[in-house]
Amino acid sequence: MVATRRVRRFLTAGADVRVVAPAASDDIQRQASHGDLTWEAKPIEASDLDDAWLVLAATDDPQLNDQIADWASERRVWCIDASDASKGTARQAAMSTHGDVTVGVVSLDAPDPKRIRSIRDSLAEFIDTGNVDLRRRREGSGRVILVGSGPGDPGLVTVRGRQALAEADVVVTDRLGATGLLVAVPYDVEIINVGKSPDNHPVPQDEINRILVERALAGKTVVRLKGGDPFVFGRGGEEVHACLEAGIDVEVVPGVTSALSVPALAGIPVTHRGISNSVLVTSGHAGADAAALAAITSGATVVFLMAVSALESIAAAALHAGAPSETPVAIVERGSTSHERVTRGDLGAIVRIARETDVKPPAVIVIGEVAAPGFLDSPAGATS
Repeated sequence: MVATRRVRRFLTAGADVRVVAPAASDDIQRQASHGDLTWEAKPIEASDLDDAWLVLAATDDPQLNDQIADWASERRVWCIDASDASKGTARQAAMSTHGDVTVGVVSLDAPDPKRIRSIRDSLAEFIDTGNVDLRRRREGSGRVILVGSGPGDPGLVTVRGRQALAEADVVVTDRLGATGLLVAVPYDVEIINVGKSPDNHPVPQDEINRILVERALAGKTVVRLKGGDPFVFGRGGEEVHACLEAGIDVEVVPGVTSALSVPALAGIPVTHRGISNSVLVTSGHAGADAAALAAITSGATVVFLMAVSALESIAAAALHAGAPSETPVAIVERGSTSHERVTRGDLGAIVRIARETDVKPPAVIVIGEVAAPGFLDSPAGATS
């Protein structure tokens, strides 16, 4: 198992790996069959080390491991002796990666792998919470990182998203998403709010693009913090294009899209075996298009984003297209936050219900059988 774990790590780092052993684990055999490494099914010999740069001696025989270490020493080749690190000429650090920063922990005394892994894990956890300032100290080329922050709960941002915020000199943020993450950003980080609401677009997209490019050309690391996922109705593609056109390095950090996560948090599975085998995600600000109407009438799940103001026209169009008036509808407002509220009804009554309960954006609207109240508790939700 030691060899299998180490081999996987070497491959991740891009190493050219050759395994010499009469027998190998299933994992190593599969990687060899895929061409990821070379496996020579034979006993190890001294000559096998002739063209090596680093040797890992990890057989089940400690004496053989020591012998391999001696062969490596004779050839002035670095060697890790898995039986006794003190007998080898190299030790492998316990490492964790955080964006473009890698932290390694090694012991200078007697080998103690569990100890250094424990230290590594504690350091990694601390760094990934965003509590460590990862900003560059030397001037260099600017860059832009598009971060999808998820539906709103800061706990749903990815680890890489938190790391990116810790690297930021400038944060260009939306109104929605996990804006609570900004509380932990150092005070001297420039925060630019370009958030939009349904009827208020104070900063047009061209101006947002200009801000990203301008700050990055000044040598800054710019994080574009967006709600949900940058490429799901987030205009992330336009922002990436603007940066690439200006010759700026861009990284995209995917986020948990509200189209799927908000219904899930409200107990609505957008697909369910035997009930809904497909889901359509669409922007509803202009009403229901032909694809959405076809999906609703066919029994698929349809998720509308930015559709509260167009709910009446969507319901009317779906009913006109032949969707049953009893088709379930769920509206999830401010999903994943402490202000989350779920409003349910059927297609024939949902407009009235939404008006009576004063439904407000931001909200995700789900139409389909999976949106029925108590669906997961019902016989339909217990598909065997």
